[in-house]
Amino acid sequence: MRFRTLGRRADGTPGPEVSALCLGVLPFGTRVDRAGSFAVLDRFVERGGTFVDTANCYSFWIDGATGDESELMLGGWLADRDARAEVVLATKVGARPAGPGEWPANAEGLSAEAIRAGVEGSLRRLGTDRIDLLYGHIEDRSVPLEETVDAFGALVRDGAADLLGISNQLTWRLERSRATARARGVAGYSCVQQRYSYLRPAPGASFGTQEHVTPELLDYVRTEPGLSLLAYSPLIHGAYTDPAKPMPPQYDHPGARARLDALREVAAETGATAGQVVLAWLLGGDVPVIPVVGATTVAQLDESLDAVELDLTPAQRRRLDEA
Repeated sequence: MRFRTLGRRADGTPGPEVSALCLGVLPFGTRVDRAGSFAVLDRFVERGGTFVDTANCYSFWIDGATGDESELMLGGWLADRDARAEVVLATKVGARPAGPGEWPANAEGLSAEAIRAGVEGSLRRLGTDRIDLLYGHIEDRSVPLEETVDAFGALVRDGAADLLGISNQLTWRLERSRATARARGVAGYSCVQQRYSYLRPAPGASFGTQEHVTPELLDYVRTEPGLSLLAYSPLIHGAYTDPAKPMPPQYDHPGARARLDALREVAAETGATAGQVVLAWLLGGDVPVIPVVGATTVAQLDESLDAVELDLTPAQRRRLDEA
């Protein structure tokens, strides 16, 4: 396993060292049962993984689910294995349904009250007194930015969170939030998690509440020491390698087909899968990226973890970049 420094704390000290891949446990407790969830988590730690990502709403959209399931399953594993000290734990608040109506209009949002209540629920389900990395999950422009920034900063001040992050937010909002935190003397976001993969979406393509990494964000992260970029859905839910999983329509354009051709060529040269090449491309770029990978089986996890040791040649990376 290789490791990265995660973010920067409010006092200016570097954040914790974490495994180069983060394990996302969104389906645990719903599509993946206890035995399967524990097996994947055990294997991740066995192979040197230290960084696990969940949210307080996974996976409310499945029939019969409430959103408690992923955190409860992860918390059960942490307690059963006495593994809290071995894991850097990330979760998110802000996207959980909180009343009648259609999602995302009924999402809990990022008011001070919602943030505090969301974190209290997460701490209880995870069985811990501290979240190592706490994210705001989706954008909420109904609340003054200062209120959200102060609420997150208070959680760091009170010891309920160590690092702060934001997900699914435009670059200008990220910068304004960080500047507001500095001006108010509170902890600000030192991590940003966006949708990101080798394929680029078509111009103007929408992912709803999800925001995709943009060239502007890459440039911003490149020039901001202490700000870590994390990529969710890097493997596009298995579509690179599983013929039964079609590419989402947002990637259906001529530029995507050219990049897929280059990806397949490099995969054939390296003997790796297309998904492994995607992860290697993310891990080895000029902007360091921590991919958040999902796995419902140990075999899927092993395939992703093997990509950590795959080093692309400069020529291969250039071909992928220029396709």
